[in-house]
Amino acid sequence: MALIYYHAEPLANSLKSMIPLKEKGLDFESRYVDLHKFEQHSDWFTAINPEGQVPVLDHGGVIVTHTTVINEYLEDAFPDANPADGPLRPRDPAAAARMRYWNKFVDEQVMNHVSMHGWHRLIRVITRSIEDDRFEELMSHIPLPDQQKKWRTARSGFSEGDLANALAKIEYALDKVERQLCETPYLAGQAYGLADINFYSHCGLMVDRMFPDLQVNDRFPAMVRWRDAISDRPAVAAALKSEDRSQPGLRTWSGDGREHS
Repeated sequence: MALIYYHAEPLANSLKSMIPLKEKGLDFESRYVDLHKFEQHSDWFTAINPEGQVPVLDHGGVIVTHTTVINEYLEDAFPDANPADGPLRPRDPAAAARMRYWNKFVDEQVMNHVSMHGWHRLIRVITRSIEDDRFEELMSHIPLPDQQKKWRTARSGFSEGDLANALAKIEYALDKVERQLCETPYLAGQAYGLADINFYSHCGLMVDRMFPDLQVNDRFPAMVRWRDAISDRPAVAAALKSEDRSQPGLRTWSGDGREHS
């Protein structure tokens, strides 16, 4: 069955599920969804994902949404397609539980706090450039009420209190990850896997540039070593180059890493 991956730029959620596709060497069609043009809320896309959010995996008509679910689905659907250094989901139950613990931590305690700062800096600028009538028309196409609220909040700007709280949560997460990486080379233990991909995509890759006042490179040396080792993986480097702004946004990737138009 054919694999189609609908995604935006290779950051955060779109990067998080692009990396396993590359690591597992799977053949898939890469379809770029332009968030700047609000394509994620268009009729053609909400026909695929009624929630109007990327990324989405289409596996022969089976639609899978939400990145943690997508990544586990890929492990279930393609159990024998793995990097040379082993599966991305541990086969030992205890190690798999540790992986899921860290995934839950990132999903619930990290992702939204980093996202708030990103939206405050980027989406606020985009939305303030849109005329009021056009903005309201765009909001009417957003399926999820919470997402509508987030867009409206971003336009006016998140409060200083909310931003400070989010930053404190991010700093707590960095301390927690640093302690773990002083004990084990990867978050779930001795092997690289889905938990590392999750934290790397949402926080590890960009946190030093997003929050220079945190002095990440000086304060969190174990995390920096971990981040650099992940960035050096060929599959990760390929995923980071996966943006496609062409129209129509269709590319086919073969398992050997070659790109086909």
